[in-house]
Amino acid sequence: MDLSTLRAPAGATKKRKRVGRGDASGQGGTSGKGNKGQKARSGGKVRAGFEGGQMPMSRRLPKRGFRNPFREKFVAVNIADLCRKFDKGAVIDDTALLNSGIVKKKNDKVKILARGEIDFPVTLKITRISKAAKDKITAAGGSVEEVI
Repeated sequence: MDLSTLRAPAGATKKRKRVGRGDASGQGGTSGKGNKGQKARSGGKVRAGFEGGQMPMSRRLPKRGFRNPFREKFVAVNIADLCRKFDKGAVIDDTALLNSGIVKKKNDKVKILARGEIDFPVTLKITRISKAAKDKITAAGGSVEEVI
């Protein structure tokens, strides 16, 4: 067996519909678009949410709440997570958290929280950290440097 003998299984591929090839084809004349109207025309589409001139649902329903476009989202990382992934004397920053798999996306902002215990010193270079977490890390002999 080689690549030249590979074929798609039966029923996996389908021939495209050839429209406008005469009445005998079953798709002649209007090419399956019915008679006249916007959707029968070339390029004739109706935009998303359009309801034929009726007041659309998006405008009929009341608007509530406030969406803050400047909101900052942070990924919460606990001290217990750091203890599991890092060793004594480790320098922990955004790239170290990303490489260890604690943080999933490159541009995620991180805040260190105080859940868990730490009994070895580490150096943290991080944007946000809670006061309790900072106290635990410094008590274990580590240092915290807040980076902007």
